Amino acid sequence: MMNFENTANAFEYRTQYQLKKARLLFKVMANPMLTKVGSWLTPKFLWVPLVRNFIKNTIYEQFCGGTNLLEAAHTAQLLGNYDVDSLLDYGAEGKTTEEEFDVAKEEFIKTILFAKQKDYISFISIKLTAFFRNELLQKMHEGEELTDSEKEEKQRAVNRLESICRAGAENSTSILIDAEESWFQAPVDELTIAMMQEFNTDTAVVYNTYQMYRHDRLAFLESNIEHANENGYKLGAKIVRGAYMEKERARAKEMGYESPIQPDKLSTDRDYDLALELCLDHLELVTTFIGTHNEKSSMLATKIMQNRKIAAKDNRVVFSQLYGMSDNISFNLAKAGYQVCKYMPYGPVKDVVPYLIRRARENTSVAGQTSRELDLIKKELKRRKRGLKTEIVVDEGEIKEIPTEPEVFN
Repeated sequence: MMNFENTANAFEYRTQYQLKKARLLFKVMANPMLTKVGSWLTPKFLWVPLVRNFIKNTIYEQFCGGTNLLEAAHTAQLLGNYDVDSLLDYGAEGKTTEEEFDVAKEEFIKTILFAKQKDYISFISIKLTAFFRNELLQKMHEGEELTDSEKEEKQRAVNRLESICRAGAENSTSILIDAEESWFQAPVDELTIAMMQEFNTDTAVVYNTYQMYRHDRLAFLESNIEHANENGYKLGAKIVRGAYMEKERARAKEMGYESPIQPDKLSTDRDYDLALELCLDHLELVTTFIGTHNEKSSMLATKIMQNRKIAAKDNRVVFSQLYGMSDNISFNLAKAGYQVCKYMPYGPVKDVVPYLIRRARENTSVAGQTSRELDLIKKELKRRKRGLKTEIVVDEGEIKEIPTEPEVFN
């Protein structure tokens, strides 16, 4: 029986000092005003060394693996010691020049070649905005005619994407293509499906991301499964709830079109769980990457797997949470034998600030997320203070945490 309350498993890899820093950080993020002000000020003052160092030693340290590939690999190895793999994400997005696009492509390929040597790094994540201009993607999304120079620009970007996916296929490293805002998601979907058709002939190398807080994504996932079946390739499906809700609703209201976002959280939760079941019912065709911090959905996935007699270690089902969040899910799933992968961004502080701002806002806007993180950290600090080592037992059908022999914590 799964139990996500076991903080001894969840935070075994964290020192006392790290837990206390995390406790303070989540307390700050629990304040919406502080988060809003901090999100607005940070990009404007990042050029100040004192500000940059403060960011690096607080929110960056909590949610990022390191400033470069070697630092990230060191963090990944630490997680690997606890049977938790890593998904590395070079923090590049929103780039604008051809030089920046080429640098990002080379960094992604370098990460793939490095990952091949490490059993505990099994995925890399990319955003097409790392080597496509936002404006070009939006124009493609809206079906506008591209100029000759834009067609050439598009082809260069597609060539970069193909190079990355080919490197992944040749080096047994899966490529997860992140979702973008809805107003330029269509070309991302189109290009990702094209890459899957080319490289997912035997196994899932390339994955698309399905944001279930959009009311059209469940139907889109169903159509993608049908397309994969009809065209003879494996579908890589990363299922998430989504990260752009507030921005999407505000833009739809401002521009006067129907919001693509679900009417409420219950609808998002319903579609997410239906997507899980849909993918796990088509395991011969779909490799499912379950990206969630929701304990109910994680538990549901394990129950579906048990009911379908899908082995915990089946490499066609991977659970994932962001590095620095929901360790109670990640490490307890890994302890129970499931395939688990932490999503770990890395790169210079200035490059990952957009990601960090999204994390801060997400923790503030998702009801109960920050308080849940805080409660778990406090519980573990209290357990360590008592100097107790505990174990989880099932007594007459009830899960209980009981103390065993004393343990000393420094």
